[in-house]
Amino acid sequence: MVDSLGYRMKFGVIAPSTNTSVQPEFDAMRPVGVTNHFSRIVIPDDAVGSDADFNQLIANIRKTMMDSIDAVMTCSPGHLVMGMSAETFWDGKQGSIDLQRRVEERAGVGVTMGSDACQAALNAYGNIKRIAVVTPYMPVGDQQVYRFFTDCGYDVAAIKGLKCPSPMLIAHVSETELRDAIIELNDPSVDAIVQVGTNLAMARLAGIAEFWLGKPVIAINTATYWYALRKNGFTDKIQGFGSLLSKF
Repeated sequence: MVDSLGYRMKFGVIAPSTNTSVQPEFDAMRPVGVTNHFSRIVIPDDAVGSDADFNQLIANIRKTMMDSIDAVMTCSPGHLVMGMSAETFWDGKQGSIDLQRRVEERAGVGVTMGSDACQAALNAYGNIKRIAVVTPYMPVGDQQVYRFFTDCGYDVAAIKGLKCPSPMLIAHVSETELRDAIIELNDPSVDAIVQVGTNLAMARLAGIAEFWLGKPVIAINTATYWYALRKNGFTDKIQGFGSLLSKF
């Protein structure tokens, strides 16, 4: 017997308790027979106004992340998806590899993370060499994102860090603000624009933006869910979130 609703796959998903964007965006991309089961990394919604505050936010996530994995694994998901991104970029490519190993050891199943999902998405388009990135982070977080992508061989032309004043308030960034950030970053020399930070609701906008710009605009929630599906053999094409889910 299999799960009556998740008869193709049950995804366990971990996300910060302050995050209100990743769950609805993942659910909007969900194919029939695949279900998403969220566990929250409990953190306070402390103000973030400096690099020190951002480092404390990362420390808060690290304190309870493994507990959230233990909680979601009680529903026996077939795969774990990390619906949080800053930690997955920390300490560059090797840091991402080390984190995935630790999480897979804890969960006992395969894991999809935002960092490797973004890399896989860029590879899917092919011939992507120069990128620009939108984040909700403080400069210390932007530095980690820069390090990861340069470790992966990409030329990072620019990073637009929005310096959101708290983890919960990341979700209050409007599509208009995100549109303006994309326009600011767009340049003929840039092959693709990447958005990180899973609490920025950009999945729908990214699909619209890439149509007008004529180049890939990759939202991390789209890339992460796409990669989780493809890693598990699901080739469903989902419309409304850009070419990554509808073509690759």
